Amino acid sequence: MAEIKVTITDTELKGLESVALDPEEWINNLIKNRARKSVTSICAILLQHCNENDIAMAVGQDAQVTQAYDLKLAKKAENKDFKPD
Repeated sequence: MAEIKVTITDTELKGLESVALDPEEWINNLIKNRARKSVTSICAILLQHCNENDIAMAVGQDAQVTQAYDLKLAKKAENKDFKPD
């Protein structure tokens, strides 16, 4: 499992505390929701590709995202023209 560390200033923390009961939980939810949206998008692209090309689709989201990367249907933002979904 990957770990992402975020460092913010005291002022930024105060700003978050004014809108969130638990800023760390709020940030974790933000990141997880953004990742969920990307995974859903990648799986939809894979499903369409597999259906159009009579390819067996992997089972489970982890395997499907890996399959999409293997088929070059998904790639890191640094390797493409960044277009958020």
